[in-house]
Amino acid sequence: MRRREFITFVGCAAAWPLTARAQQAQKVPLVGALMPFEKGDEEAERRQSAFQNGLEQFGWRNGQNIRIEYRWAGGDPNRYQSHAAELVGLAPGVILANATPVLAAVRAQTHTIPIVFVQVIDPVSRGFVNSLARPGGNITGFTNFEFPMGGKWVEMLKEIAPQVKSTAVLFNPDTAPYGGPFFQQIKASASSLSVEAVEAQVKNGTELTKAVEESAVKLSGSLIILPDTYTTVHRDSIIELAGRHRLPSIYPFRYFATEGGLVSYGVDAEDLFRRAAGYIDRILKGEKPADLPVQAPVKYELVINLKTAKSLGLTVSSTLLARADEVIQ
Repeated sequence: MRRREFITFVGCAAAWPLTARAQQAQKVPLVGALMPFEKGDEEAERRQSAFQNGLEQFGWRNGQNIRIEYRWAGGDPNRYQSHAAELVGLAPGVILANATPVLAAVRAQTHTIPIVFVQVIDPVSRGFVNSLARPGGNITGFTNFEFPMGGKWVEMLKEIAPQVKSTAVLFNPDTAPYGGPFFQQIKASASSLSVEAVEAQVKNGTELTKAVEESAVKLSGSLIILPDTYTTVHRDSIIELAGRHRLPSIYPFRYFATEGGLVSYGVDAEDLFRRAAGYIDRILKGEKPADLPVQAPVKYELVINLKTAKSLGLTVSSTLLARADEVIQ
């Protein structure tokens, strides 16, 4: 072999591994994930871990045979929009959207990239899917609450704090557009229990403080916190205000109670993220969101914080404690 031909041959041979690696890298699926939390939030990390553990059950390992690009919005609607645009610009194979306003932001950016949502309330009436059984389009996922849950929150609040005669229902209408239907369910159940229900729309810290203080001056006041990215991101303030004003309060997720809230009753969020990984897997393998039915929660959890109950002078019945999935001493 001539010297020039040999050098050319060696050069091409050396380039083959690089080309092969580049082609292999291109084959690694990209998944986008838009979360309403700040990066580093403990609950956000639990959901992220549950999602990635779920993917690993199907053989997907982040950084190895799949790449996940996370964006963290910190409860800021403007960041929902900008991060959604960023993720769509990356052209991922599928996008995971956590919560109703997040899904709305992602849907505004694309009608072609598959989207799997987690913790979205009433996706049919919001226009995200055609029906639960046959979503149609590029969106499917996992709901978290139905409106009758509002009645259960009132009943449970009255059970743990029988003296309650009024309750303020806290939510941000911008991030929880479904707050009205929830309130109607709560109001109907509250009336049957001789409890006055008041809608408390809060969009900032000043309005939040005012709503809690107004509930505190009422005879035997209390709080019902709706599932909402705003109340989730600002849960520390809500729990602190409820404790300072000695207001019995019920929350929609476990982490409210573990962080000092009186009682929580709602879906197991981590379970939904593990299940969402299954839909991500199926879509990456060629199935279409339109053919994957929207699924409802299968796991609910009741958590009671006895330390908080004692600070409020409440005695929790043995019957209610026996029903609890977790009791915090």
